[in-house]
Amino acid sequence: MTTPAVAPSFAQSVWLVTEREVGSKLRSKAFVISTAILFAIALAGVLWGGFAAQAENRIPVAVTSETASALDGAKDAVEVTEVGSADEARDLVRSGDVDAALVPGGAEPFGYTIVADESAPSALTSLLSVSPEIELLTTGGTDEILRYFVSLGFGLIFFMAALTFGSTIAQSVVEEKQTRVVELLISAIPTRALLAGKVIGNTILAMGQVIGLAAITVVGLTVTGQSALLGGLGAPLVWFAVFFLFGFILLASLFAAAAAMVSRQEDIGSTTTPLTFLVMAPYFLVVFFNDNPVVLTVMSYVPFSAPVGMPVRVFLGEALWWEPLLSLAVLLATCVAAILVGAKIYENSLLRMGARVSLADALKA
Repeated sequence: MTTPAVAPSFAQSVWLVTEREVGSKLRSKAFVISTAILFAIALAGVLWGGFAAQAENRIPVAVTSETASALDGAKDAVEVTEVGSADEARDLVRSGDVDAALVPGGAEPFGYTIVADESAPSALTSLLSVSPEIELLTTGGTDEILRYFVSLGFGLIFFMAALTFGSTIAQSVVEEKQTRVVELLISAIPTRALLAGKVIGNTILAMGQVIGLAAITVVGLTVTGQSALLGGLGAPLVWFAVFFLFGFILLASLFAAAAAMVSRQEDIGSTTTPLTFLVMAPYFLVVFFNDNPVVLTVMSYVPFSAPVGMPVRVFLGEALWWEPLLSLAVLLATCVAAILVGAKIYENSLLRMGARVSLADALKA
């Protein structure tokens, strides 16, 4: 007598679908190669930016053995060329190979003289000046170029990951409908388990890429000696990972629901285009309004742009300690609502073939 097969539990069903989604992607050469290329480009970009910043900001200075010790504490800000005599140092200044030189001789307490062509670099004189402790009542804020690139980086990562994996979920849902595979799947597992597995599986893959990019950023900044920037990016990177996790789940649920409303690959755009605009909005907003505190503040509380807006504000020091927590609470509440609505649309539309299912019909019980 044959023993009837025991249906898997909901949790087991979710795990099976999750494993299938992750496994199929990791077995895909296109996915593995594209991820490797993405990581390589990211590493090259961080290293190039770090070394370029170092080369641009460091002042070339010639020194002798007697004056070299004066710059021991400023090696990150100057590019030191040690020569045998003061005359050789002056020759380097005349030829333009260095911006200035430190030669022996001069009034105490220094004991050396700065040699320059037309004017001495102000940054060098600041490094060598003996000054009292300074207290600033108003800070100058973050460098505009750095502000732009950090905002662009967060926006671009969110844009690429959410759009890439959101589209993957949508194509997978429609492909299963079009080939009728979905009928076999939901005969064995609950519909909501199928949706949950798809969302969780793609979330794992997307988070893997985000964590990989974060690790590459840390390595790149460490190698290029950008310790100050790395210290400033620590908390924003953690907040970005947390916000990205729930922001992606929110979008993934909606992408799956939107795709379930159509039965052909060529019709996917008709239901996912509004979601695509929601993904694109944070990217373009941070590009054009990264220096506008009002726009960034609004972005940091809107669920679809909070994964970009709030980490940027944390990096810029414009967010109070409680603001990321409040924004995360808003995002979590929206995420739960989106999952419930998305699951309803997914369940009511998944087995409907032919014409596109209207939103009103998909939301009916």
